Amino acid sequence: MPSYGHPLRFGVEVRADAASPGTAVEAAVLAEELGADLVLLPETADEAGIDAWSLATWTAGRTAAAQVGASRLDPLARPASTLARAAASLQLLSGDRALLSLAAGGTAEELAAAEETVAVLRAMQDTSRLRVTALGSHQRVGGAEPGPALDREVPVWLHGASPAAAALAGRVADGWAADLADVGVAGLADLMDTLDTAARGAGRDPREIRRMVVLPTDGADRTGRTDGTDAADIGPLDVDALAALALEHGVSTFVLTVDGAEGLTARDRYLLERIAPAVRERVEAALPPGALSDRPVRRAEVRARRRLGIAYDEVPESLAEAAVEPGDSAFGRVRSTYLRGGDPGLVLRPRTVDEVVDAVAFARAHRHLPLGIRSGGHGISGRSTNDGGLVVDVGRLDDITVLDETERLVRIGPGARWRDVATVLAPHGWALSSGDYGGVGVGGLATAGGIGFLGRQHGLTIDHLRAVEMVLADGSLVRASETEHPELFWAVRGAGANFGIAVAFEFQVDEVGDVGWAQLAFQVADPAAYLQEFGRVVQATPRRTTPFLVLGQGMARVMAMVDSSVPDEIVADLQPFAEIAPLVQQQVVVAPYAAVMNMFPDAPHAGRGEPVSRSVLVREITPGFAQASADLIASGASHWYQIRSVGGAIADVPPDATAYAHRDAGFSLTVMGADPGLLDRWFTPVREQADGLYLSFESDPDPARVLDAFPPATLERLRRLKAELDPDNLFRDNFSIAPVDTRSAS
Repeated sequence: MPSYGHPLRFGVEVRADAASPGTAVEAAVLAEELGADLVLLPETADEAGIDAWSLATWTAGRTAAAQVGASRLDPLARPASTLARAAASLQLLSGDRALLSLAAGGTAEELAAAEETVAVLRAMQDTSRLRVTALGSHQRVGGAEPGPALDREVPVWLHGASPAAAALAGRVADGWAADLADVGVAGLADLMDTLDTAARGAGRDPREIRRMVVLPTDGADRTGRTDGTDAADIGPLDVDALAALALEHGVSTFVLTVDGAEGLTARDRYLLERIAPAVRERVEAALPPGALSDRPVRRAEVRARRRLGIAYDEVPESLAEAAVEPGDSAFGRVRSTYLRGGDPGLVLRPRTVDEVVDAVAFARAHRHLPLGIRSGGHGISGRSTNDGGLVVDVGRLDDITVLDETERLVRIGPGARWRDVATVLAPHGWALSSGDYGGVGVGGLATAGGIGFLGRQHGLTIDHLRAVEMVLADGSLVRASETEHPELFWAVRGAGANFGIAVAFEFQVDEVGDVGWAQLAFQVADPAAYLQEFGRVVQATPRRTTPFLVLGQGMARVMAMVDSSVPDEIVADLQPFAEIAPLVQQQVVVAPYAAVMNMFPDAPHAGRGEPVSRSVLVREITPGFAQASADLIASGASHWYQIRSVGGAIADVPPDATAYAHRDAGFSLTVMGADPGLLDRWFTPVREQADGLYLSFESDPDPARVLDAFPPATLERLRRLKAELDPDNLFRDNFSIAPVDTRSAS
């Protein structure tokens, strides 16, 4: 029987003494230090014994890398829904290191209970469903809410030495375990055949099921050998015997039983330190290169949800373990963005630059599919998810490093959130203007513009960019700055999503102390008049103050930041706004910039549907713009109308210095609605008053929007660079800039 391709793992099953549970935990910690990949805490029949889940949780808190789980759990002892919550909690607390092993006894009742328990555990981890109902003979669940959402599903194993237990594991489990002393080597071969036959009969690939043996304890410590002993036979645990179990029977996990009251014996230490590496070396040498892989083999029901046109089994090895498919437990967490529902066919989650290169290569091989690039997943445009396509999620590239304190130079990964950036910069007395919500990811905003609460004083986010590292469509990694690939550096600052995937940014940040932060609410009888007066006050206000406005029927809310900690200056700047209309609520505080970026909770993204957003830039709020806006608000076509003030330091930058060219704009407008036809009917008069567009706030797929976003000279320059760097237009799904056809041009 050949190997099933699973890498070898060695672990311990620590039997705890209720009188001294801490000793068992110490044994588990030591086992991990000696190289154990797995630590199990078995449930015992002794009612006075320590609870296995509590002990597993304690052990998970004391260990860092080993997989930790409760084993030999009685499926009749507790509701499966409760067990599912416990398993999910351990998975979250341990950083995806949990494992659950059920005892599959020999009676029909015990096997039926185990099968029903596995079904409930699976259903409770599937957050794509709204409720879980199971009406079994042993496990009954009536409309339970699944979850919590997990990044990785908790593996469910069955432990039993009977053919019926092996067959059940083959049909439903992620792994099968048995005590080698109970089955023997000869019996093991028969049970493996039984397991494989059952798996195939259930439409499963036998490689889905990992196989574990608990090694016999007979002869423990009788050799009297130490670490310096020749790596020869130590009773039943010699290299040849264990290698044969792996190569001839497909065993991939070997577990030692440890008496928690005694701790690790010399035999245990010897196996973990000396025998385990030798067995790994022997098995790897006997198999073809690459035969052992951590690539997950998904269950048949998960594979059944795969989308056409995606070579799932060809995902690069570097990306396979973290990739998310529609049937995976993590899919509910990655399918949507902050506002928008999605149903991608595959989400790749690189952790390194090399893995981003691999992801781009995979995307090139799937040029026929939509391609979304995601950093924080907050983007209003909705281009970081799709239906049936690929998403490359760089959220794990989130390092924030101070490179040079004197120059205030900071390196930031695209997956970092602005709340985290602000928190890291705050102790230095620094800040970087970054939108209005701390949950936004760095990557999207730092390649589009970055209209934030410090904008009028310190400019756009892109105005602080000093260098960017980017993976281009051909897979090459380039660094762009004023002196390295300067044309790409120009394009990245405003149109970066069209040229590659940014993997690191270097920013020169500002010295910013405490700031004035105001939230003001007004009663508004005439929205058009209010808008005009708001525009006049903004243009007369010192640039240290940057106000944003949300306007609706009968109400207005102003959020403003004053880059000053002096109360008199803050009040002086805010007073003219307070006089525009009757003030019904106010809150003004002096606080760190980081406190503002962290004032909203970082909730999981669970967008629904397809919200419609429209955006324009205007130089000033004219009577025509104000009236068209008032008509839009009165129509009910929009449920969100926000004006962000720009200008000031943003306008100090020449319009041709970056791809963000509308430097003369004084205001940026974003509106949102549910019906695109209705919204466009009322928004068109507003657009006719506009002088440009900020693409990050626009969801209209009409190619004309690209013409609004980039003046003709800017767009022509971008198209020529596109023809050079991405002639096949791989990065086309975020408001595509079509490359110039150089063949016709020549």
